[in-house]
Amino acid sequence: MKCTTYETMKPGMQVQVFEAGSGAPLVFLHGAGGLLENDPFVNALAEKYCVYAPVLPGFGELEGADDLDDMQSIALHTFDVLAALGLDKPKLVGHSMGGMIAAEMAAIAPADIGELVLISSAGLWLDEHPIADLFNTLPYELPGLLFHDEAKGQAMLASGMDFNDAEFLTEFLVGNARRLGMAGKLMFPIPDRGLAKRLYRIRAQTKLIWGEQDALIPLVYADAFCNAIKGAELHKIPQCGHMPIYEATDRVVELI
Repeated sequence: MKCTTYETMKPGMQVQVFEAGSGAPLVFLHGAGGLLENDPFVNALAEKYCVYAPVLPGFGELEGADDLDDMQSIALHTFDVLAALGLDKPKLVGHSMGGMIAAEMAAIAPADIGELVLISSAGLWLDEHPIADLFNTLPYELPGLLFHDEAKGQAMLASGMDFNDAEFLTEFLVGNARRLGMAGKLMFPIPDRGLAKRLYRIRAQTKLIWGEQDALIPLVYADAFCNAIKGAELHKIPQCGHMPIYEATDRVVELI
């Protein structure tokens, strides 16, 4: 993967985009955890597509995220990114928080998204099925919340982390605070920004991909998205939690 910095049409606003592969263009919007180093899901997609994975505001080193303080501004920013990349009606894939942004974009501008893939997407709220509070979750609780295979999740999340290294720990805490600060604008205290009222506007061919054992955003939310988006297809992956992009990478790429 290479990382390229682009200027968007907003004065002074730049975006970092990870790029890999060749073929038809695909844009991937990551979740609240950001992109992993040399991300295995992006690499798998790159075997089939020319993948563009923008670093969402607040998740990288660039400034400008403070001006993006609600879902509309972040969705419009991401449209600016598509324009900077010269993409017209791309296949748009979003995971979790990235799915929330992707769905919002497809609802705001129904004719501007070619195909839509939502993976374990945030964005809805059902009172009878509350979503776990990610912002009050301790680090050691994350593998069990995000992965069906907790041991695999523990190994993946801890990869390359040395909390005994003071410099690394400082960088991690500062970066994590920035990421959670941006994610909080969209998902705290609940990830309901009115998306449910706009899903009927989506006209892009839509696929929903969900882990059957998702402990963070339960499968009932997949049904809610599927019922609200005309013609949407729902694909459930057994023995898989909130991170099918890592627990069932090959199957997710196949479905996309």
